[in-house]
Amino acid sequence: MLRSEKETAIASIRDSFEQMSSAVFVDYQGMTVEEVSSLRAKFREKGVDYKVLKNSLVKKALADEEFVDTLSGFLKGMTGVALSYEEPSAAARVLKDFVKDNEKLTIKAGLLDGSVLDAKAVETQLATLPNKDEARATLLAQLVAPAQSLVRLINAPGQNFALLLEAKRNKDGG
Repeated sequence: MLRSEKETAIASIRDSFEQMSSAVFVDYQGMTVEEVSSLRAKFREKGVDYKVLKNSLVKKALADEEFVDTLSGFLKGMTGVALSYEEPSAAARVLKDFVKDNEKLTIKAGLLDGSVLDAKAVETQLATLPNKDEARATLLAQLVAPAQSLVRLINAPGQNFALLLEAKRNKDGG
């Protein structure tokens, strides 16, 4: 690779890491072309960008980051990087499901908000983060709950009075 090509590749990698919300590093050694193609298709469905990058170029692209020394320990051998841009948990979820059926693929590490996660943390923490729709539903439920409680409180006296009248009518025989 020529020096100018390396500089372009490093700039591209740096740009990708600046835009991503999370990244998961994997070792894909031993996987067949069909298996990798299947994995790429699953990533595309979830809006995840999957790249095979040279470890040295990743280290150079992230040289200014505080976490690069920790991450460097995971950047050995064949490395694929799954970058999530919209939902931080998207890549981790796809990989967690894919690893169940394909033991050749191993998760090396993850990157979230400048913190390096080990393989176990990627599967137990990052992959379990709520996606956008789940987070929105939770937020909406939190916003609506006080209004629902207020409506119940306002309706309670009227409802209790109606129940009292119904009980009185039933007691009087109809």
